[in-house]
Amino acid sequence: MTVSVLTRKGAGSTGALPVQPRPVESRGGTARATAAEPVLAIESLTIGTGAVDLVIDVSFQVAPGETLCLVGESGCGKSLTCLAAMGLLAEPVRRRAGSVRLAGTELTSLGDRRLREIRGRDMAMIFQDPVASLNPVQRVGRQVAEALVVHEGLSMRSAMRRAIELLDRVGIARPDERANAYPHQLSGGMCQRVMIAMALACRPKLIVADEATTALDVTTQAQILKLMKTLQDETGTAMIFVTHDLSVVAEIADRVAVMYSGRIVETGPVDALFDHPAHPYTRGLMDCRLHALSAANGRLAAIGGTVPRPAARPIGCAFRPRCPRADARCETLPELRRLFGAQTAACHFPGAAR
Repeated sequence: MTVSVLTRKGAGSTGALPVQPRPVESRGGTARATAAEPVLAIESLTIGTGAVDLVIDVSFQVAPGETLCLVGESGCGKSLTCLAAMGLLAEPVRRRAGSVRLAGTELTSLGDRRLREIRGRDMAMIFQDPVASLNPVQRVGRQVAEALVVHEGLSMRSAMRRAIELLDRVGIARPDERANAYPHQLSGGMCQRVMIAMALACRPKLIVADEATTALDVTTQAQILKLMKTLQDETGTAMIFVTHDLSVVAEIADRVAVMYSGRIVETGPVDALFDHPAHPYTRGLMDCRLHALSAANGRLAAIGGTVPRPAARPIGCAFRPRCPRADARCETLPELRRLFGAQTAACHFPGAAR
């Protein structure tokens, strides 16, 4: 696996967040969120299909205004975790256990109607392929306006005015004209901006971005990342950003959760993980960076082997067959435990020398 990275963002780069989004309301209409509680809290989430667990015992929290990056190779469970948070898992994949709370409201016990009310209003998702995610036979302005009609009760005329304002805010030139365009008439970068406008239309408490910049060229990716951070700083929205690209992590993350074979194997502040990766898998990802210090004899470092299939995970630590530190103790599954500061790792030899 080859992963590129440029630089880590500097400490203190996240600005003050003057505006906090509104709390999610309970069934009775009483605001349940408090300043102290996380926007999203996932505890012991397990997802599976048939007899196979795809995501196992995943727990994390995201605070207001914070960006948590979920990192890992393809198939490690990042997207499934986010789909479960949004209540969008499709049969035969289902949540087997665990809790998902949005501002204190337990989402796993809500019916489809209540989840539809919350999605788009209190939490929104930006998908990897914006062109495929947009309705091809509906003008993009109307697609942005639809969320305002459904969740804010605006008339279509008022919603369209707001939609044009949102398109302008996300950097689309001539937004009044572009609002009448169909997705196929816009570039990939512009379609992604439309998706961001849709996600921000109702000022949600949480945005989930699933590989939101993967299909974009480097210049457009940088513009989109800067835009998302600026809008997040203005609104105080929490964000989960799914990616396998460490350059994106360095640019946008406050905290990072590294996933491998369905489990979280390391978490911590972005600077700590880049400076002192504790889990051998995290260290392997860092060694795969396109950087002169990681190259040997003109060749880029790589993690040997492949991610095990969910139905054929090894006993104990799933990374054991690929790990240079592994010994007999690794046949016992390591627990995720705190190391120092806010950093945690699931390894019997965290931070050991290579």
